[in-house]
Amino acid sequence: MKCPAIQANEKERLLALGAYGLEDGQPLPSLDPVVHIAARMSGMPVAAVNMIGSDHVFFAASTGVGEVDMRRDVSFCAHAINHPDGMVVPDTMLDERFHDNPLVTGAAGVRFYAGVPLLSPDGLALGALCILDHRPHPEFSEEEWRRLRELARMASDRLELRRIAVSAERTRPKFDEYASGSLTPVIWFDEDGDIVAWNDAAAAVYGYTQAEGIGCAVDSLLAEDERPAFRALIVQAVEAGSLDRLDVPAELNGLCRNGQVLRLGFSLFCWRDAGRLMFEAVLRDQTAQRRERDELRQQACFDALTGLANRSRFYRCVEAVLTRAEPAVVLMIDLDGFKDINDTLGHALGDSILREVAVRLSHMAGPADTVARIGGDEFAVLLTGISDPDAASQAADTVIGIIGRTMVIDGHEIRVSASCGVALAPLHAMEALELVGNADLALFKAKSIDRGRRSLFEPALRMEAVARRRHGLELHRAVDNGEFLLFYQPQVSLVDGAITGAEALIRWLHPERGLLTPAAFLPSLESGPLAATVGAWVLDAACAQAAFWRRHGAPTLRMGVNLFGAQFRIGGLAADVIGALERHGLPPDALELEVTENIALAHDDVALATLECLRAQGVGIAFDDFGTGYASLSLLKTYPLTRIKIDRSFVQGMLESRRDASVVRAILDMARSFELQTIAEGIETDAQRQRLRLERCDEGQGYLFGKPLPAAQFELLLGIGRGAKVAA
Repeated sequence: MKCPAIQANEKERLLALGAYGLEDGQPLPSLDPVVHIAARMSGMPVAAVNMIGSDHVFFAASTGVGEVDMRRDVSFCAHAINHPDGMVVPDTMLDERFHDNPLVTGAAGVRFYAGVPLLSPDGLALGALCILDHRPHPEFSEEEWRRLRELARMASDRLELRRIAVSAERTRPKFDEYASGSLTPVIWFDEDGDIVAWNDAAAAVYGYTQAEGIGCAVDSLLAEDERPAFRALIVQAVEAGSLDRLDVPAELNGLCRNGQVLRLGFSLFCWRDAGRLMFEAVLRDQTAQRRERDELRQQACFDALTGLANRSRFYRCVEAVLTRAEPAVVLMIDLDGFKDINDTLGHALGDSILREVAVRLSHMAGPADTVARIGGDEFAVLLTGISDPDAASQAADTVIGIIGRTMVIDGHEIRVSASCGVALAPLHAMEALELVGNADLALFKAKSIDRGRRSLFEPALRMEAVARRRHGLELHRAVDNGEFLLFYQPQVSLVDGAITGAEALIRWLHPERGLLTPAAFLPSLESGPLAATVGAWVLDAACAQAAFWRRHGAPTLRMGVNLFGAQFRIGGLAADVIGALERHGLPPDALELEVTENIALAHDDVALATLECLRAQGVGIAFDDFGTGYASLSLLKTYPLTRIKIDRSFVQGMLESRRDASVVRAILDMARSFELQTIAEGIETDAQRQRLRLERCDEGQGYLFGKPLPAAQFELLLGIGRGAKVAA
């Protein structure tokens, strides 16, 4: 038997191995899938990740292994780590190094071995991924060898994640630096179960002062029936030296100082400090979370200010009535001159007016009708059972009359007039969007006549709308002449300030009006026939730019591309995306497609199927402007998202508004619970960045890091060849 050679850098190798926290030979669960895949792909009965110690070896993961000699001298893997490209032994009985090895001649009966070294980031061999069999395999192919090397790279990646986690534990900051000022309740306790530190947030949950908890038994904070299982869990963790594989409850009943029992979300972590195991419990008041969830559900269907149905719910109610083939009337209502009221009397009084209008409309409507606030000072009413235009017009007059009655608000006598557009089903439309759109066109006509008027839809109104969109011809010219271009805004890690991505943003270099931002042309573009064409160009141009930057100094840069609804409508979006990636040699994870809630709602089944296909290919899917829509929770559950983009309106108000801060925190908590990445838009100040970083938001975007820039200027910010970094 030939013993394995000891490497010249053995001391450094063993030091590197120690950084993975595997000294006690305890298995690493994240490697289990690797060895199971290795065994299944190769058809071998045994596979293992074998770490090579100073005089012994140990399995970080294994399958099919029985009792085996773990001395380094007899280990095949101890030989394999001396072969940078790996080692294959087709028949151990024919190999002079191993024919008399105890693993060959003994009960293990090893006749075939293949192993690939697992390297540290510095190239030091830690161990090997190996497969073994009780019969020889002289036919072991190059393809099988290639697969084993690929799995070895996967194992090395997972070991590196372990090293990073262990390093973080060993360099854990002091409690005051880490959690003292956090709004999340955090408790540190030792292996004896005594509290060594907790923050004000944790003390407040239980009704204590911060100083009162130090030295107390942590299980005294639990309901009595929870304590035995909790103590047993801590004993098991201390004996095992880890929480790995232990069943940690996600919720517990906490016992407050006043005897009240609270249901608490519960996360438990541990690390070693001076040889002793220390624990961190992170708590979440489920009562508050449930309240926030209820509020978000309310936001998904109802207008927060008035309590009426919102736009999304209104459309669905109209759709439901038309599906049942019932006659119905849609009234679109706009308050005349409401902006002037806000400007002169203030927004608070304006909000009171909107609430009063909501009450009056609700009293007018019947039990089968729907009243909604569509947005701003615009309301809508769905009246069922009306098919006669005269009756519909009379209903509109009634609405105008009840809104026009004098209001007394905060001592002010106020009169508000309203304009109303009317459309009937099935007379004017048999589909919800068209019916509401026709009522909107009638409202536009009423407002163009005078205040306090109502107008009944007629086909000529749609022709007028077409005329208003005549400037859409300019968009055709812009496409034909290549007048569109892309700007790029950096997306930045809030942990270290590294530029992680760029969002591609369309601009129009108009020959007469100069450079136009999306606000000037995007509504017409999105509603016109060119949206899909322009969207395909944006996708291709952004992928080309991303491929160039990744090849020239920014190898991990992610490109964000906004999608138009029309790209889903015409079909073939998944093929277009995959084609663009292949055309420019770009890996799928380099692209992140951004979708808005309106797109998802308007193209439910089509959008979902398309995005699921793209996500399966590895393309990222981001939900844009999160928190401003009406069905965010349902979309989180249904759509294959990878990232949430927090809308700028919440980010810009989070330092002054407790409600905005709560929404941001709730969004981040939801994202973590769904295992989604997060990026906050509209960051303009360092204070906003610091707050978001404290709340553990992953990335940021906004003028603090950079405005949208042409490609050449973005490259200067990116620092091609010098590393992509902004101030952390």
